[in-house]
Amino acid sequence: MKMQVKPIPTISDRINEIRMLTADIVNKEILPNERTLWAWRGDSRYTKADIEESKALRKRIQDKVHEAGLWAPHLPQEYGGAGLDFLEHAYMNEVLAYVQGGAALFGVVAPNSGNQTILVKYGTEEQKKKWLIPLIEGKMQSGFSMTEPDSAGSDPRSIKTTARRDGDEWVINGHKWFTSNGKAADFFIVMCRTEDPDGPADRNGKMTQIIVPKETPGVNVIRGIPIWSQRDSDHCEIIYDDVRVPVTNQLGQTGSGHAAAQDRLGAGRIFHCMNSIGQMWRAFDLMVERIMTREVHGGLLETKQFMQGFIADSYIDIQAARLMTIHTAEKIESGADPRTDISAIKVFVPSAYERVVDRAIQVWGAAGVSGDLPLAGMYQGARTLRIADGPDEVHRILIAKNILKRYHDGMGWDFGN
Repeated sequence: MKMQVKPIPTISDRINEIRMLTADIVNKEILPNERTLWAWRGDSRYTKADIEESKALRKRIQDKVHEAGLWAPHLPQEYGGAGLDFLEHAYMNEVLAYVQGGAALFGVVAPNSGNQTILVKYGTEEQKKKWLIPLIEGKMQSGFSMTEPDSAGSDPRSIKTTARRDGDEWVINGHKWFTSNGKAADFFIVMCRTEDPDGPADRNGKMTQIIVPKETPGVNVIRGIPIWSQRDSDHCEIIYDDVRVPVTNQLGQTGSGHAAAQDRLGAGRIFHCMNSIGQMWRAFDLMVERIMTREVHGGLLETKQFMQGFIADSYIDIQAARLMTIHTAEKIESGADPRTDISAIKVFVPSAYERVVDRAIQVWGAAGVSGDLPLAGMYQGARTLRIADGPDEVHRILIAKNILKRYHDGMGWDFGN
């Protein structure tokens, strides 16, 4: 089944062009080859020749993405990207996310994409030459090292990893985990609590992001943390033990780390939600296809009221999630304050995503949890998103605080803005 994408009358010609070009590559190049592109991972049945064929196919599709002017939508054209604005990128994401691995084929894979964005904004020209350009060209990989086992991820002020200035070097000590892309990375961007020259770093001290090459003495990658029953993953536990790097590896001004993290996470939450909508779209198509063709108890599933309810409820979830997310993206593009809306979509969209995929799995039965369909992976991704980028509970608190403040200031909430 192909993704059905038509021009939207209420958006710009440019956004429609981006959506249609993306859909064309998804439908003609990726969907027909989806199993070949990614199925060999972790499957011993695939030979070396199969793997080489898969790599060649990915390269061919990436070349077509380049030709269409859609490569690396998050990066300016001067760095080899598509130079899309925020809204263009958001609309593009819902289309490319329809397929497994779509982001990789369009050059926008976390954590590299987020690190590239940070390097573009905060990096010096020397840092861009040494780290950003090789990262964009695929000659390097990177990781983002912020989360800690003994610190609540929902409270960035609780980070304990410190960076102490010693002459022309930063000396880093700390314990991180869930450092994304930890095994393949050539360097990490590490969030540190910067120690004050007159004393140790405290809870309210300055945070700074520092580039740390993986091969630096004292960088100890302990393990890939098992996730969703997998024995291993590329989300790594790392101990930084008296790691010394040049002061010139610091990104931005001392104390700019929190702002840099928010630059990364705020936009990322929108893109994650648009990605979720693309995945919901695919799950919905798979569910309806099954309902229309599967015969049980003397009739097609589409004649059963339970199944009709599944279709209606999933349609409602997807439409509500999509419109909320687009509204938030439009706020960001216009310069309005999007904080309450970002928290709202971060709570609603992953839960809607989970419900939509759950219904599709139920319709497909045992096949729904097998590796023959993408639904099991989607379900895991949906559940993970309720923790990633801030847990639901924190975002609910932020929503309530923002609304109450408005009312305490003598104003109501304008739902039209």
